[in-house]
Amino acid sequence: MASIELQSVSKTYNQGQYSVRDVNLSIPDGEFVIFLGPSGCGKSTTLRMIAGLESISEGTLLIDGKNMNNVAPRDRNIAVVFQSYALYPHMTVAENMAFGLKMRGTDKAIIEKKIAESAALLGLDKLLNRKPAMLSGGQRQRVALGRAIVREPQAFLLDEPLSNLDAQLRAEMRRELIKLHQRLGKTMIYVTHDQVEAMTMADRICIMRDGHLIQTGAPLEVYENPANTFVAKFLSSPPINLLACRVIKGENGLWLQLEGGPALRIAETAQADYAHLAGQATVLGIRPEDFHAQQQQPDWQPVTLDVTSVESLGAENIVSGTLDTLPIIVRLDQHTRPRVGDTMTVFMDPTPLHLFDPVSGDVVPRRSRRSPNA
Repeated sequence: MASIELQSVSKTYNQGQYSVRDVNLSIPDGEFVIFLGPSGCGKSTTLRMIAGLESISEGTLLIDGKNMNNVAPRDRNIAVVFQSYALYPHMTVAENMAFGLKMRGTDKAIIEKKIAESAALLGLDKLLNRKPAMLSGGQRQRVALGRAIVREPQAFLLDEPLSNLDAQLRAEMRRELIKLHQRLGKTMIYVTHDQVEAMTMADRICIMRDGHLIQTGAPLEVYENPANTFVAKFLSSPPINLLACRVIKGENGLWLQLEGGPALRIAETAQADYAHLAGQATVLGIRPEDFHAQQQQPDWQPVTLDVTSVESLGAENIVSGTLDTLPIIVRLDQHTRPRVGDTMTVFMDPTPLHLFDPVSGDVVPRRSRRSPNA
């Protein structure tokens, strides 16, 4: 077990160009943390600094309270699993799993015992005599995990380990990794650009952008309380609707006058939270799932949508259209499937909406909600 702490950790290249800048993060024993962000945001570099595969330019890395800045990777007792399986093609599954232990001079009986235990844990016990060419992508990934498990490390670092798998195998391996974490109880740090992986697997997600750690929190906490428009857009599929508007005072309180669209009333529960914005420009964030085909609550507001495209996904339909002149995306149930060219009425739930600063993109805090913390 290992607690991991990054104190103002940065990485620079080429005379001061930052790839990671001033990351502060504390990971307790046994937590499953996912670094999430687009390519080039610094998430893999951060993981490699924890592993010791990249040097730390500034700041301090602590593992179980001990400074690890100048400790060699082999002495950190951390296992790394990469996107490429890096299996030896001429070795069997058992030989691949045993390789690291043999190099350390571990007793043969202990190696055999650990391989048997890990193979049973990962469902590889019937594949031990096969070579990698005879395995599927998911089986190869499990072998790479097994090679890490037999070492009994303090923590596991996984760098986009499922990227090479097809959609069905990724879903299966997500479930396997969740079970594996529950069984082992070890600290896991996982890097991905896939928000589905982050939402379904993590105890906590850490969203990065341009080398900065933007926001951390439990997946649903971050989803429901994004710190800015970047987080709101990245943690949403289909993407959140971001609409320029102005807060105005009208009948029955505050309204959002959309630029090039209708006025929408702010939910009663948020009237006091946004009273100070009256007369100001802002950006409305409303997720596709907050539109509905039927009015189930009295405060849900009808809006008219001209349908421009429909994506049928079986269990749901993703409908794109225009609200007056504004492009908008809504997510509807499988029984509501309009046709391109239709004009339909959908009902917006105003309660979960977000307002963002139009210049900085930062969320406007609500008193009734806890402010998101980076």
